[in-house]
Amino acid sequence: MAYEVLQKRRFSRQYKKLHDDVVCDVDKAVSEVADKPSIGERKKGDLVSLFVYKFYSQNQLYLLGYTIDDGVCLIYLEAVSSHENFYRDLKRK
Repeated sequence: MAYEVLQKRRFSRQYKKLHDDVVCDVDKAVSEVADKPSIGERKKGDLVSLFVYKFYSQNQLYLLGYTIDDGVCLIYLEAVSSHENFYRDLKRK
């Protein structure tokens, strides 16, 4: 069953600031997550509802954070950025 992908505001703001080469890799990562939502690693503790998919772009590790709503087959893209301060910024919500 195909999942629909929606962007949260934080994700769209971060996405706009990315370089064009990184945007291409993020788009590939989003399509991989849409095809198989369980591909990401489920977090623990405060971020228990969050899944994180890790990928490399220009020799740097990037993280794509998303949540899944199985009831309506939706994937909410929460954040995308390099590993530095990724989890700290997500906890601030």
